[in-house]
Amino acid sequence: MGNAGNIAGWITFFIGLYAVAAGIGEFRRPGFWAKMVKEIRESSALQFLTGMVTLVVGATIYLVNPWNPGDLLSILITVLGGWIFIEGALILAVGDWFLNFASKLMGTANRIWAGFSIVVGLGAIFAALVRLQIG
Repeated sequence: MGNAGNIAGWITFFIGLYAVAAGIGEFRRPGFWAKMVKEIRESSALQFLTGMVTLVVGATIYLVNPWNPGDLLSILITVLGGWIFIEGALILAVGDWFLNFASKLMGTANRIWAGFSIVVGLGAIFAALVRLQIG
């Protein structure tokens, strides 16, 4: 269970699980991410829902994570929450432009991005487990 001392660890843990699962999903079904972005880009309803969910998740992470300037993980999670919030706002405000940019950023290197996602996810899980053992 989370408390003020280990919230950053738990958020990091769940973000790590998300990144690993997303990477595995792309490896299992190559092109899944690109297809998902294309479908969101083509649907105003999906753009709105994606923007709202992303905005709320980012705001929640930003507001729930206790700010501790002496704790690098706390700073990283706060910045990540702020970025996720901004991403949601961009999807709502300029979704067509932002999702076109995301498509170009992913390009055809989905396997590289999927591998990167798994590596970052495993690193986040490791950092979280270290934090939760200490906290």
